[in-house]
Amino acid sequence: MAKNGGNSFLGFVAGAAAGALLGVLFAPDKGKNTRERLTFKLDKYREDLEDLVEDLLEERKVAVTAAKSEGQRVIDDAIKHAEELMGEVDALKERIATPALDEEEEDK
Repeated sequence: MAKNGGNSFLGFVAGAAAGALLGVLFAPDKGKNTRERLTFKLDKYREDLEDLVEDLLEERKVAVTAAKSEGQRVIDDAIKHAEELMGEVDALKERIATPALDEEEEDK
């Protein structure tokens, strides 16, 4: 159950971020404003992921008994997935920072 709970939580976080991202992308606004809002949301998402990794690392220090070893594996998987998500957030932010040519023409 703990294994499913960890994966479910990460799925929820990823789904919430994807929903926020799509909401911002499809909102009618200028490209510059959309990029700024998206960058802000991605920064917040990255901070939340960093907090999650810190919490998981603290939990890993507490794992002492054999019964917790399975929880340790789940924590390690969650840390790995969170770090992958942070890398994806950074890549998205880089792509957002470079405006597309058609948006530059739109802003003129």
